[in-house]
Amino acid sequence: MKMILEPFGTTKDGKKVERFWLTDNKCKVGVLTLGGIIQSLYVPDRDGTMTDVVLGFDSVQAYENQTCYIGALLGRCANRIVGNEVVIGQEKIHLKCNDNGVCHLHGGITGFDRKLWKASVTEKGLTLSYSSKDGEEGYPGNLQVSVTYSLEGGALSLTYHAVSDKDTICNLSNHVYFNLAGHGSGSVGEQKMQIFAKEYTPLGEAGAPDGRIEPVEGTPLDLNELTAFEERWDDNFSQIRQARGYDHNYLIDGNGMRPFARAVCEKNGISLLVDSDMPAMQLYTGNYLEKLPAGKEKAAYGIRSGFCVETQYPPNAVNCPTFQKPVLLAGQQYESTTVYRFTIKEKGDRR
Repeated sequence: MKMILEPFGTTKDGKKVERFWLTDNKCKVGVLTLGGIIQSLYVPDRDGTMTDVVLGFDSVQAYENQTCYIGALLGRCANRIVGNEVVIGQEKIHLKCNDNGVCHLHGGITGFDRKLWKASVTEKGLTLSYSSKDGEEGYPGNLQVSVTYSLEGGALSLTYHAVSDKDTICNLSNHVYFNLAGHGSGSVGEQKMQIFAKEYTPLGEAGAPDGRIEPVEGTPLDLNELTAFEERWDDNFSQIRQARGYDHNYLIDGNGMRPFARAVCEKNGISLLVDSDMPAMQLYTGNYLEKLPAGKEKAAYGIRSGFCVETQYPPNAVNCPTFQKPVLLAGQQYESTTVYRFTIKEKGDRR
């Protein structure tokens, strides 16, 4: 793996943002110190043409002017928590409801996606670090966080690490939007998805899971076989209607490091395999990608022009007794890895 550092611009308050290019013998990824953003990800298609498969922007200002978490790290708690009061042990903590005044979303008003991270180069890859102070966005404890990006053999690995001096909530993920046909190619409707999960957590009235766990069988949420997004994302099914498409959390089969999902673009053969050791994954098909700045190369990003596969603890887990909770005890080590692996699906291959 080779690495190149270059300036990317400055924030509205004058802080410098850098971009690191990581390359192996197959792929190339650009990572920003702003929000740990995966800004570009070039992979070869069936004909060897390098294709940028993630949505992103060419300027710091564009990232600051969007609110869709494009490509960014999420924390302290990815996804939604219903309400603004959470109990950790015997302590009540108060969070900001930055999602329509109903939910705390992706870490609050100024989450990890908006922070400037400190970069260091190690033998393992690029490590970005951030110190989240006690009380930031309402969370208790001084939390030391690092994320290591490593690229090898067509696989991009993100390894998360955190430790706190108080009991706190910690649920780290990344909100990269994939479009395997190319970032500016429009709708991902024809692209196919497979998720290795027999169960999901239905959305309640607040737009977050309410504690129920139900089988995917017999619903449009059943993606155990490769299925084009457009086949079911407009079905007359209450969960699909509520989310305007796919925006649901799956409880992934098995434990430990294992396959989570597979996505394929039949047109160019690019296939994405996602492995992780987290308990769950949110599939989101960009149902609210609206009023965005011009994307890379002046691309116009609109509704359903990208999909996210966010590995994480179940959303709203702190309020749902049946869910595995993202509570990090004081002095305990938080560690997790997610791998995005790219391969080629040849024409005629029906797998």
